[in-house]
Amino acid sequence: MLYDVGLRISYSYATPAAGGRHVLYMTPAEVPGRQRTITSLLEIKPAPDERFARTDFFGNTLVEAAFRAPHAEIVFRLRSRVERYAEVAVKDVSPTLDALIEEIVSVRSLAPESPQHFLADSPRVSARTEFGAYAREQIKPGMTTRQIVEAVGKAIDRDMTFDPDATDVNTPPEEAFARRHGVCQDFTHIMIGCLRAIGVPAGYVSGFLRTNPPEGQPRLEGADAMHAWVRAWCGKKLGWVEYDPTNGMFSGDDHIIVAYGRDYGDVAPVRGVVRTAGAQDSTQAVDVVPLA
Repeated sequence: MLYDVGLRISYSYATPAAGGRHVLYMTPAEVPGRQRTITSLLEIKPAPDERFARTDFFGNTLVEAAFRAPHAEIVFRLRSRVERYAEVAVKDVSPTLDALIEEIVSVRSLAPESPQHFLADSPRVSARTEFGAYAREQIKPGMTTRQIVEAVGKAIDRDMTFDPDATDVNTPPEEAFARRHGVCQDFTHIMIGCLRAIGVPAGYVSGFLRTNPPEGQPRLEGADAMHAWVRAWCGKKLGWVEYDPTNGMFSGDDHIIVAYGRDYGDVAPVRGVVRTAGAQDSTQAVDVVPLA
């Protein structure tokens, strides 16, 4: 499936920022066999005094930009064409949970794909007691790891209510879980916490999701948003699988991958520091347009 993807993130400051430095995770990923980035252009206005691109530890593309001159507004705009391949159905050859723990212990590599990086707590996700108890309620005897991932994801989709007004980007996952309300970032963090609490390595996927307008209604420009879902390690034979708890489904060719991390903090689309005072405002608009 071919997509044209557009993302615009802007910041405006009540008092012009005297300077700043930003790290941007906005460029769609190149994932052999699953996704190909055909073209990608990231525009920054005003033009930064310093700019360079590099690859982080997990293989994600990031852009760093620094500003020394005062500016009252900054705009980051991505335009990209991406080919997303359909997911191939695979046989579930994942081990049971007890056997998975033995396989994790046997993995000695600390390469980026190693499950060892995704089992312990990360800055934004802790494997709290309530997450572990909730996850174990979904497990039935004899389940494979992949079945457990699906069961936990479906339970979160069932028990949580999508509510963009309930949380913000800094809301801890345990708070969203207690309220049973949140957005895709909250659903994803909660599922990561649940899986880690029972011994399943899990991480965060940042990306885009194609959304379809109601039947008979035109597609609204900028109506889409950045999305998040979970990747979980299901043993040496099956490897990593990706599950979208917000929609209760495994990821498919509607899910466009941007970056992999331990949690949102690793792959936030924009993070950094500015020297300013007073209020600031931010807007975000996303377009994911399928091409014939």
